[in-house]
Amino acid sequence: MISDDRIPDVVPAGAMADVDQPVLDLPGGLELRPWRTGDADADALLAGGQDPAIRQWNLFSVGSRDEARARIARMHERWRAETGAVWAIARPGGPPLGLTGLHSVKLAEGNAEIMYWVLPEARGGGIVVEATRRIGRWALDDLGLHRLRLCHAVTNTASCHVAEKLGYALEGTMRSSLLHADGWHDEHLHALVGGEA
Repeated sequence: MISDDRIPDVVPAGAMADVDQPVLDLPGGLELRPWRTGDADADALLAGGQDPAIRQWNLFSVGSRDEARARIARMHERWRAETGAVWAIARPGGPPLGLTGLHSVKLAEGNAEIMYWVLPEARGGGIVVEATRRIGRWALDDLGLHRLRLCHAVTNTASCHVAEKLGYALEGTMRSSLLHADGWHDEHLHALVGGEA
């Protein structure tokens, strides 16, 4: 008789889809909340999709308010499908200042990749670090993931500083792994494992 040595899922299916996406507090009177399809959120996503720095490093563009609303609807679909979790960085009742979250979520394997950007008026004050730290703690401690990746083009030194401040260990360089508008880029791979930092 052969025994079933199947490795159990790290996080069971339904851990996201069966609950509402939470609102998470941040220092400085900010919060992480789900994106909304109203004008203020659509306009913030449109502004992000038009910002040259965001477009350069995030391979992200949005051409209209309707396209922004469609993207927001897909964020909610990804939560229900348990493949992504995206939050707006905002003041309570205010429009988004940026975005942070997880993509390539694999609950069964216990891992995901961190993503983020902030609008020009919110840069330089440590918002990205605090928001990304909070998402990481939620993903590892509350959701139960085991490992988070943070990848960025080697020439994106600001993201390298974010990873370092958060305690994501540099694991190596992925050669010619990301195609941007200006050509192929090498990427740094950073990671944080549950119980670290």
